[in-house]
Parts: sequence; structure tokens; C-alpha cells
Amino acid sequence: MMLSENQSKELLCQYGVLIPEGRLAHTPEQAEKLCKDIKARKYVVKAQIAAGGRGLAGGIKFAATPSAVANEARTLLNSKLVTEQTAAAGETVHSVYVEAAIDIAKNYYIAISFDPNSGQPILLASAAGGVEFEQLARMDENAVKTYLFDDKPETRDELIAFLKGVGIEGPEAVETICNAHEAFCENDLTLVEINPFVRTADGKWMAIDAKIALDRNASFRRPEFDSMVEDLGMSSSETEAQKSNINLVKLTGDIGVVANGAGLGLATNDMITDAGGKPANFMDIRTTARSFDVARGVELLLSDPTVKVILLNIHGGGMTAADTVAEGVNFAYSRAARKLPVVAHISGHNAEWGINILRDRQVPVEIFDTMSGAINRVVEIASSGRTG
Repeated sequence: MMLSENQSKELLCQYGVLIPEGRLAHTPEQAEKLCKDIKARKYVVKAQIAAGGRGLAGGIKFAATPSAVANEARTLLNSKLVTEQTAAAGETVHSVYVEAAIDIAKNYYIAISFDPNSGQPILLASAAGGVEFEQLARMDENAVKTYLFDDKPETRDELIAFLKGVGIEGPEAVETICNAHEAFCENDLTLVEINPFVRTADGKWMAIDAKIALDRNASFRRPEFDSMVEDLGMSSSETEAQKSNINLVKLTGDIGVVANGAGLGLATNDMITDAGGKPANFMDIRTTARSFDVARGVELLLSDPTVKVILLNIHGGGMTAADTVAEGVNFAYSRAARKLPVVAHISGHNAEWGINILRDRQVPVEIFDTMSGAINRVVEIASSGRTG
């Protein structure tokens, strides 16, 4: 779950990462008034949306006076920004972040995530930060260097040498990145991205923009983030799913997707799209979910009038067995007035048991042995307009 820019910066600031002075505004009048609290000669007005790429899409404006800040805020607020990372409809701007414009000497890019091979935190760094970084990184695979964090005594010296190789030098810069790493580890984060990470004209190191992703599976350990999540503008169904140990993202299609695991959910949605269908959602049933949690997630799909059919793509394993998911589906259908057709591919731990539950409890299900078979069938049903 991505935090907004102002939330991300607030968290990093608590760990000693320097950020420009800024305030969040929801109206043009508020944006102008807040300039009095910001010590700056010039200002930046930034649209607050979840997707990246807003700079190239016109979501970042510069203003010389408080009245100009109000005008730029008026232009951005309630507008829709379409970037490389949004759907075609774009995202509506509900708030803007007004901050002091910084005199930048050099832009860099840094990010901390998890290395998929070792599971250790990994630092990504580039000497070419800024709004065009992603395009550059796609064109030049050598634009980004990586460094694997570990607990060896000599790690600090190795980190200093690595950063020097991308042009990031000095104790303040190293300390800032170590602070960002500390924030990453202490808060169960899956991503800390600072772009641009800049050296200012007076030699300071500062996060001009930041993006933080929370690990939703660790939310039970982090109640302090609950208020932040409430401010993210999620739909009521997404918020309700969060309470039931399910990661749900509403999309624009008509095929409801039930999957356990983020990777499986993403792969399922990609295969639906490749087959000519349109997923109505992304779903990741967390390992902590019980059958009643799964039932709530399915009920949210059944109550969505845009959903025509449900695809159940489950691989039983780890802490989530196939029969647990099947029991949840059955419970949702036993209470629902709207019983959409279900197409299912179920494999792994307790798969046969799960299939028997769906059949014996008279859930309107078609079972397929392969993912491709299930996906082709669900696309066929959605295309026919059958709604059950």
C-alpha cells in the first residue's frame, strides 16, 4: 500500500531525512494561506495521487507568489491526471502539497526494497534522478546500481564506496541513506523511494520527492499507520477488504478475481487481459485470512454491479489451504442474493477437498485443470453478458 508523498516525507523526516518545508492543502484558499508558514522565495505545488509520473503529466507546478500558488492549486484540484502508471481514466486530484522550491545542484535516485533472491534489503542508486529517471532506466540497464545491505562490520565502508561510485559522497549523504534504511526495516516497509534525492546548492542532501509502500501483511503490527491508510482515498470496498485480511484494488473490468498471493493475482490479471478480458479487481488473500475473511472479499465482488463472473484461481500452500478459500466462497454464496457464475482453477494443498466443497454445496462453479482453460472460459462468460 503506497503512502502519499506528504505521508512518506513525514515518516522519513522522523528518521532524520531532510525534506523541504511543506504543507498539505485541499482548497486553493488553504494553499495560499499555508504559504505564510513556509519560508521560501518560490513554491512548488504538487498534485497528490497514488501513481507516479505526475511531473511529466503536468502534476507539478512552480509558483513565485502565494496568489500564484492558489491559481496553480485551483487548476490541479479536482482535475484528473493521466500518467504512465494510471488507468486511461486517470486519477482525481483531491489535495495538493505546497512546499518550498529548492535550489538543486544535482539530482540522484535512490530506493530501498527487497532482493528477491536473498530476501535482504537492497539499495538501488543512480546518478540520473528526476522526472525522466524511469524512461532512462528502461533504456539503459546500467543506469541503476545495486547494493545488498547486510550486518557485516565492514558494511559501512562498503556502502560509502558504493555510493561514491554513483557520485553520492560525504557523511551527510551516507547518514541520510542509512536513516532511510532504518525507517525501512523498523516499519515493515516494502519500498522506500526517493526521487530525486538531491544535493542542494548549499551542499545539503535532501529528499525532494518520496514514495513509501507499507507491507499490508504486517498491518496488525502497525496500528499507528491506520489513520494514514484512512486518508489515502481508497474505495469503501478496498477499505472493508483491508479489515478482513484481503488486499483489494478496484479496477475497471467485469471479471471478479479471487486469488491467494500477490504474484498469483498479478499473473492472473495479466492472463485475463492477454485473453481479451478485463479484470474488475486485483485480490491478494493474505496468509492470515480465515474462511470468514475470504467470504467478505467474495461478498464485495458479488455486490459490485459491474462484475459479471468470478474467477477463482487458488494454489493451496503455506498458511492458506485450498479448502479454507473454498469454505469462504461457499459461505459468501450461502448468504448472497446475487449468485454469479464461478470458474475455478484450484491446485496445491487440500485442492481436492476444496473442489468437493464447492460442488457439494451447490456453488455455481465450473472446474478447470489448467489456468489457461479457466481464464479462457471466464472471458467467454464475461463477453456473453451472462450475469447470473
